Amino acid sequence: MRLTQGTFSFLPDLTDEQISAQVQYCLDRAWAVSIEHTSDPHPRNTYWEMWGQPMFDLVDAVGFMESLAECREAHGDRYIRVLAFDASPGWESVRLSFLVNRPEHEPGFRLERREMSGRIIRYTTHSYATDRPVDERYGRTNGAEPEAHGS
Repeated sequence: MRLTQGTFSFLPDLTDEQISAQVQYCLDRAWAVSIEHTSDPHPRNTYWEMWGQPMFDLVDAVGFMESLAECREAHGDRYIRVLAFDASPGWESVRLSFLVNRPEHEPGFRLERREMSGRIIRYTTHSYATDRPVDERYGRTNGAEPEAHGS
């Protein structure tokens, strides 16, 4: 299972050079960039944890890449994404969002079906990752191998 969220999620993972080029593209347009991470990548989980503050005054991608390296060091077992915010009048919204880090093992999602009254059927997407405690969702914990998790 490969999580597909964000602009480049159907492509192979971006290299650091490609990430730097995309961030520079954003900075050249005066968009503020920020880094976020999560262990729950559910499509409706739009509020990920921020890594530091949004970088409003950054002029080149070097500072951003240093911050990304620090985030990867601290949260390399999580999903990490870049957000580019355009504060210009009329937009004032995220213009670009893409993943820059994935856990080694992506457990995936299951589709739950519930039959309701009146022939209504409701579907819910559930992340397998959330079946485990936050510190055990991806990769090793305290030097132990992760348990196999079926889909």
